[in-house]
Amino acid sequence: MDAKDILGLQKNSFPSAQDKKARPPKEPQRKPDGVSREVYALTGGVGMAPLMPTIEASHLKRRPAVEKAKVAWQWLPFTTSARTDNLQLSHWVRVVNGVPPTGDYDFAKYNTKVDVLKYTNEEYEKYLTEPTWSREETDQLFELCERFDLRFIVIADRFPTDRSVEDLKSRYYSVTRALLIARARSFDEVAGNPLVKETFNAAHETERKRALSALYAQTKQQERKDAEVLAEAKRIMESRAASKNLEEAGATTSFHNAAVPADGVSPLSNSHPLSTAAHTAAAANTSIPDSLRLLKVYLRTHALDQMVQAVTASAGIRMIKRVDQTLQDLGVNLKPKVPTKAVCAEHLELRNEILTLLNIQKQLQNKEAEVIANRENSFTEAPSTPKRSNRDIDRPFVPDMGGFGGERAVKRDHKRKSGGRYMDAPPSPSQGKRPRKMKASD
Repeated sequence: MDAKDILGLQKNSFPSAQDKKARPPKEPQRKPDGVSREVYALTGGVGMAPLMPTIEASHLKRRPAVEKAKVAWQWLPFTTSARTDNLQLSHWVRVVNGVPPTGDYDFAKYNTKVDVLKYTNEEYEKYLTEPTWSREETDQLFELCERFDLRFIVIADRFPTDRSVEDLKSRYYSVTRALLIARARSFDEVAGNPLVKETFNAAHETERKRALSALYAQTKQQERKDAEVLAEAKRIMESRAASKNLEEAGATTSFHNAAVPADGVSPLSNSHPLSTAAHTAAAANTSIPDSLRLLKVYLRTHALDQMVQAVTASAGIRMIKRVDQTLQDLGVNLKPKVPTKAVCAEHLELRNEILTLLNIQKQLQNKEAEVIANRENSFTEAPSTPKRSNRDIDRPFVPDMGGFGGERAVKRDHKRKSGGRYMDAPPSPSQGKRPRKMKASD
């Protein structure tokens, strides 16, 4: 009897554990790559933070809630600072959110005025008198210049007398220039003014207009003919420049060969300064590479490196380093700070002289070494004074009876004196053998 029998309940009223539906087994989740085992065990593989921030796709389709500005066009009155009569006009204006724009008229900034100088009667009589111009014409000219802002085409049309545009310009600029110079305390005060620095040339202006009108009046055939003439002229100039460069290079080479003798010492060191300068210029022209001669325009700082390489092309790397070290010892910069044509020519000439000096010093050292070697050979080969090595020198025999080496010394001395070796015979000359090391027993 159990509790179910006491309570009068059926024994199988509740389903047993076996009657429950078996849940399908969960598939084992694989640990993703790049996640440590401890982190995966703590999170259980669920709810892990994403590696990169994500945005829902629905949020991308939403438009930002921005209040649109209400734009309207209205017909409003306005005034401009360009007019002095306070004239009021109207125009269409873009109004944003019902607020009309404020400020001056937009195109008022283009209303510029020219400051035309005024002169007095005293200044005119003292500085501005001109035989071909009267006082009335000058006054009318300056009045029209102030009214039309130096638009000389309009001024020439409104001028009462028959005057050309060049005459009007010449008179106005000459009067203004004279007034500026007369009113200044010194000439340096107005020297930078364009009207004072550059005077108006009426003849040049007339010639310019005539040439411009002739250019505009040309036909297509004349333009094509002019282009052919210019191309032919350019070709002739290039051929002449190339032939001139070749002649200069040939003349410089022959001059250099004649000036430098076989011993390598140049006689230009004691010659006239003019000849030295000519030689310097010729050496500079010779050292210019052909690639730079074809270029009509090039930087001299870039050309200096190529010219130095051309000058020291025959020398080795050690010789070039010795030349640079000599320049530093002399306090000369390896590259000139102001590489003008004359400075570059002198720099190249100095490098040539240093290179020649080092070559002469090298040849001198070789000659001295040969002399010393010949002198030693002459002393060695002389039959009257043969050299004697340390092995052939007679040494006295001192017996050592106190040690074990005494007997060996006697035997060694006996061997040395016997065997066909005669002490009275002269020793043979030295054959370059190394002398025997002497021991204590000797």
